[in-house]
Amino acid sequence: MFAKRQSALAAAAGAAPRAKDGPSLTPVINALKKPPVVAGLAGLFLLSTSALFLTVLGDPKAGTPSAHVALEREAPAAQAPAVAPTGFEAFSMGAMGLYQNFAGGGDPAAGGDAVITLPDGGSVSGQGAPISAPVHAASPLAKAPIAGLSQPGSNGPLPMIAPDGRVPAQAYARPFRPNGKPRVSLIVGGLGLNAVTTRAAIERLPPEVTLSFVPYADNLQSWIDQARAQGHEVMLEMPMEPTGYPDNDPGPYTLLADGGADDVGAKMDWLLGRATGYFGVTNYLGDRFSSSDTGMNAFLGILRQRGVAFLDDGSFQRRPGAWARASADRVIDRTQSPAAIIAALNGLEAQAKLRGSALGTGFSYPVTVEAAARWTAGLEQRGLQLAPASSMSMRPGR
Repeated sequence: MFAKRQSALAAAAGAAPRAKDGPSLTPVINALKKPPVVAGLAGLFLLSTSALFLTVLGDPKAGTPSAHVALEREAPAAQAPAVAPTGFEAFSMGAMGLYQNFAGGGDPAAGGDAVITLPDGGSVSGQGAPISAPVHAASPLAKAPIAGLSQPGSNGPLPMIAPDGRVPAQAYARPFRPNGKPRVSLIVGGLGLNAVTTRAAIERLPPEVTLSFVPYADNLQSWIDQARAQGHEVMLEMPMEPTGYPDNDPGPYTLLADGGADDVGAKMDWLLGRATGYFGVTNYLGDRFSSSDTGMNAFLGILRQRGVAFLDDGSFQRRPGAWARASADRVIDRTQSPAAIIAALNGLEAQAKLRGSALGTGFSYPVTVEAAARWTAGLEQRGLQLAPASSMSMRPGR
């Protein structure tokens, strides 16, 4: 078998190679003659031509006109140096945000009440005239010190009763003449520490509103002089020991419940000697000090001997003494919102109409100052008389 296979290979190797049959193009040519194929080939040719055109000539918009503009951000304008606002500006131009969003309403020509609508829903109304709170014209009081009403002290001039019987409680008070209407008075305190709020209270509040100053304030005499030049009678605040002392500390000259008469006397020499021109003093805190018979007797005795009045915030009503006394009927800004303050002022107004007089007190928060300014502007139309707080004080025993 092996021999037969070898013989076949040899025979094949010696034979001439046989030519292979080549591929036929006839089927392709026949296919190209069909109309659908011709249309497809034409589209392919068009796409290929377009691609070649873009490749060679580049951007098809290259021949159209164009422009390039360089944009630059303008540098912010240089700001002018800050200037401290006046009290009117601070409370009238939105510098204090919500506190200044008081809007007047009402049309007096239509015969309706003028209404001030506050952000929290409170309102103040007057009858027949729009309510506004302008900067009040000055109605100056006598410049302090008035001769004969002070004597030298180790820390400054101290108030005294003059040889002719004149007393600071009367001489430095704003003159007042009742007109028969119910009287309402307001004390705004905490002044002298913040220049903006102090100026605002002096300028925005009518001169019948009594202003109370912090004894620790810088330039205290200057502030008192400015207030009196505008027409406000002034008081000096006496820091007194509160519950929680010393964590709740009114300052280094706080009158202490267990300090004794000598300690009270020494501290009051410093406090009363800080300035002149005040007709009376008021308390700053002091619920714990008020419970001390020794401390309170020494405090009131000194005021009585020096002819100075004591008007408290309502927490000392059981303590007679001083040369003259009065206690506030309510604090108007325990809640510091326009609606709450207006509600308290309206309550004070109602009490004055019921009893003939009422005395309120508040702190110089911006919202308090502005609400009080708007409220006092409509008192006359509502049948009340705004009176200085000194007119509410009475001599003990009277």
